[in-house]
Amino acid sequence: MDVLPFNIIEKMIQCFGRCFYYKDTMESFLISAGTPPQQARKYKDEYKFVWAKKLLNELSESSEGIVIQHKILRSFYDLRDLPDKALAGKERNEGLKELCSLKELILELKLVEEKRKEDSNIRKKTLEERSKIIAQRSERLCNLKDVFFKGLTSSNRQEAGYNLEDILMKLFSLSEIEYKKSYKTSTQQIDGSFSFEGFDYLVEAKWRKDQPNEGEIGSFQRKVNTKLKSTRGIFISVNGYRNEVIEAFNNNTNILLIDGVDLTHLLEGRIELKELLTMKIKYAAQYGKCYCPDSIYLK
Repeated sequence: MDVLPFNIIEKMIQCFGRCFYYKDTMESFLISAGTPPQQARKYKDEYKFVWAKKLLNELSESSEGIVIQHKILRSFYDLRDLPDKALAGKERNEGLKELCSLKELILELKLVEEKRKEDSNIRKKTLEERSKIIAQRSERLCNLKDVFFKGLTSSNRQEAGYNLEDILMKLFSLSEIEYKKSYKTSTQQIDGSFSFEGFDYLVEAKWRKDQPNEGEIGSFQRKVNTKLKSTRGIFISVNGYRNEVIEAFNNNTNILLIDGVDLTHLLEGRIELKELLTMKIKYAAQYGKCYCPDSIYLK
């Protein structure tokens, strides 16, 4: 942003000196225009003309300060009357004269309207880009949802398992969470892993017709327990869990359970992945439950 011309700065100083009666009003005006409070009152003990000159000179020393100068200028331009009603008679007339003079100079130099047009174009472009991102994300979610629903009725369970791995990868990518695909150690097979809010999570994902038993989840928990204490586990079973299996892992558990209902809500955009994870972690921390039903996080 360009430095304000010398004659504009001088007019602003005159406006500060003649449009304000009380220093508190001048300070409030500066703060409302975007001046940091501490900086706005830094020279408050000086005469208003000196206060304004020192402040505007100080603001001109940095790019952030120049932006604030322009905001103060636009605030003067937007005034329809003197900001301080205590001014009357000759003093009021002098203040109005200086304010009108500043506005005329602003119009002549096209300082405010051009900036507003620029700001409007930036906001429009930002909204267009945001809308485009939202549309692209929605399209990607729809594609994943189609793959997911086809897998629910597919007889090829091995293919469904591969599709689930791909769905998880893309879901995490959409939420900007780095997700590591399946890998092997010398003794273990890990379906996936990611980091979230200071913890590392191992993932095991099952898309079978039958529900996992206690031994399968227990085996996964032992994998988690062989890692650092900050490691937790996410067990995903598209076809859900039996109540007795859930109960076996409640209280003092480091495993969270996700099912096909959770995945459906994610794929249909009812909840974001980060929000889902946060709610499930919070529920487990508060109630010692490894499984948080959708009736809790969709409230």
